[in-house]
Amino acid sequence: MASSMSPTTTKRKGPLENNNQNKSKKSHWSAALSDALDDESVRLYRDDLCTVIRDKFPKARIHLLVMPNEHITDLKCVNDTHLPLLKHMLKVGKEIAEKTAAKENAKGSFAQFRYGYHAIPSLALLHMHVISQDFISTSLKTKKHWNSFTTSYFLDASDVIDDLQANHAIRVDVARMKKLLDNELQCHECPHTFPTMPKLKQHLMTHIY
Repeated sequence: MASSMSPTTTKRKGPLENNNQNKSKKSHWSAALSDALDDESVRLYRDDLCTVIRDKFPKARIHLLVMPNEHITDLKCVNDTHLPLLKHMLKVGKEIAEKTAAKENAKGSFAQFRYGYHAIPSLALLHMHVISQDFISTSLKTKKHWNSFTTSYFLDASDVIDDLQANHAIRVDVARMKKLLDNELQCHECPHTFPTMPKLKQHLMTHIY
């Protein structure tokens, strides 16, 4: 007797459907920080102007992100009216870094911080990095990771404020900044250079104090 069950068929996704899925993934990635603004589980601090969270993939023992509560895509969208906000974000970043280091009993290079922005950010929401200078992290994996925090690709928050005050906008030489990501791996504490990330990371342990 013939079976009443029909063979299972798999519907192929058309180009339009695949494109929509790709757009959805891209949208989700770009919206990651926007979602984090409202996620109390990752929030360390919030006031009327900004929010502080831990970086989901920290590149050092302490790696925080300070974000404005209003939506500002990146530094290209910043103007004179945002000067008080950028100054406030830097002030808050320093305060939360100090409190976090004390809470975690971090000392030496684990409690030394830099505050700044990536010249070409990977996420579409303005965010200032607060990062300890140990760079001891399993999430620090590539040359791009390293050079984005240890070359002039990392724009010091104070310099960004000075640039905005002097020029009424943040100037970024995109072509030059992209080249910096291909720089050789050089220790941020000494002149030594390394052929691979594992060798660099092994060397970094000699600077921990």
